[in-house]
Amino acid sequence: MVWVGLRRLLDPKVDRHLIHSEGEVIIDEVRHHWVVYETPSMEAMFALLLIGVMLFGPMKAAPVLFGIAVALLLHAAWKSINAHRDRFVVTNMRVIRIKGVFSQSIATTPIMRILDVTVKKPIMGRLLGYGHFVFESAAQEQGFREITYVSRPDERDLTIQTVIQRSGLRASVKDDAESADNGSGESGGVSVGPAPAAVSHSPVNKVIFNSERTNWSDPFDG
Repeated sequence: MVWVGLRRLLDPKVDRHLIHSEGEVIIDEVRHHWVVYETPSMEAMFALLLIGVMLFGPMKAAPVLFGIAVALLLHAAWKSINAHRDRFVVTNMRVIRIKGVFSQSIATTPIMRILDVTVKKPIMGRLLGYGHFVFESAAQEQGFREITYVSRPDERDLTIQTVIQRSGLRASVKDDAESADNGSGESGGVSVGPAPAAVSHSPVNKVIFNSERTNWSDPFDG
């Protein structure tokens, strides 16, 4: 219970950074793979070992051992908290990177500005189920160049590609609708063809995001 409460207290609270008035919802909130906590865990165990040696070893060495143990515990706690608060969030509108403990850094970019995603999976990553994302976008200077130690990288890559594709389809349909409206206005109200009807009945225009189920759905699927 104490650990759960501590995790909630240290959570970066991503939801408060969403544009709720525009219908923005979280598609995927990416935390670091558990492997990033391996080094802090080893440091903590070594610190406990030093405390045991201090209790049963010579008293002259106790202050030195105690100092080393405290330093290791503080360093392990810092690395763990820093990794826990580092989040990469994919919404139906943007990608968001939140990181930092005392001072917080928040970087955002529209999903359509992501040009390419490269997934790198080292040997250990393939064995343990993590990978590194390298983004080619117009926002590389904002902290989106590389996202390391991402769990289930293939699934997450597919999610990002799907959101990008859906966003492109919505933008295309919107542009077609605006072009049709402008064309009818310039002709003085005279119909210029069946284009507006085709746009209004297009299945692409009916693709929606189900925020309750947190996935994309199409009403025409039944």
